[in-house]
Amino acid sequence: MRPVTIFATLFLFLVPYISSASQVGAERYDQYLPLLTNQRVALVVNQTAQTQDGHLLDSLLARGVNVRKVFAPEHGFRGDHDAGAKVDSSKDSKTGLPIVSLYGKNKKPTAEALEDIDIIIFDIQDVGVRFYTYISTMHYVMEAAAENDKQLIVLDRPNPNIAYVDGPILEPEFRSFVGMHPIPVLHGMTVGELAKMINAEGWLSSNKALALSVIPVADYSAAVRYDLPIKPSPNLPNAQAIALYPSLCFFEATPVSVGRGTTMPFQMFGHDKVKLGKFSFTPRPILGAASNPKLNGKVAYGMNLTEVETQGLDLTWFINAYHAFDSKDETFFTHAKFMDKLAGTDKLRLAIESGQSLVEIKKSWQADLAKFERRRQPYLLYAR
Repeated sequence: MRPVTIFATLFLFLVPYISSASQVGAERYDQYLPLLTNQRVALVVNQTAQTQDGHLLDSLLARGVNVRKVFAPEHGFRGDHDAGAKVDSSKDSKTGLPIVSLYGKNKKPTAEALEDIDIIIFDIQDVGVRFYTYISTMHYVMEAAAENDKQLIVLDRPNPNIAYVDGPILEPEFRSFVGMHPIPVLHGMTVGELAKMINAEGWLSSNKALALSVIPVADYSAAVRYDLPIKPSPNLPNAQAIALYPSLCFFEATPVSVGRGTTMPFQMFGHDKVKLGKFSFTPRPILGAASNPKLNGKVAYGMNLTEVETQGLDLTWFINAYHAFDSKDETFFTHAKFMDKLAGTDKLRLAIESGQSLVEIKKSWQADLAKFERRRQPYLLYAR
């Protein structure tokens, strides 16, 4: 259940899908425009905040909404910054509105930045994976809104990985910007549902109550696949990358390349010294996507996954790669602490190092997943 692209058309007839023409929260103007009357508004958006009229910022300005500023997450307002790259505050060239970065040292809107704001609107396309940092940005925005007595409106969008709930639950000691909540790697929730859960479960550090409104997607069901109208970040260019992202992202904590610096990021993996397959590729710098990719200029050998069907979290490739490195006395977990942050626990890494099978590893988190699914039930907005 994932969006359809040139690399995934063979799944087109397997399940129904909704296209970019479906009515996402941002397009349900009748549901939230009345809340914006005579209010000073800030947007937390990037390039994915699209409506049938264009970008949400332009749509709201055309409707007379008093938008004062834009807060931009990782990858920037236009989504053209590398992963982890510094995002500077600036001005929007089209409207002249100030753009305040929420990535880098300043991940949370300051009280000063919210002084001239009454309502904050969050509208960013997520992919349903815990370590995808847009939900961490949303968390900090929720805290700032509560602390400064501002109303927050989340304009919901479908989750292309909503069919899957999988992976270990994050443990508190491994909390970071790539994992802030006690949820699994694949949580099967939209940002609107997750915002409701974060608010009601007391996961915000603020002692003040948050005035939260969620505008749901019209007639949405988890039984349908969502065709993303625009890529959510530079290195998730299509449906296949989004489907493989939760499984391949763990390679980021190792010497293995996941294809950053190629035209198929997160659809392949490989290494120059430890050959993980017969497929070869050579990462090169790509402006706005990979300025200095791992294994830059080196020939990597591994696997091409552009036409491989995967469902949810598949650690087969990752575990096999670990054993390939181990057999050649090469270090695999070169960034063990980062691996544990991505996993939300050190138990996954330790289980792999101890030789546990994939079946044993996945069995270890099933009880916690069942508890999580019961815990999230009150916050679900759509049929499962």
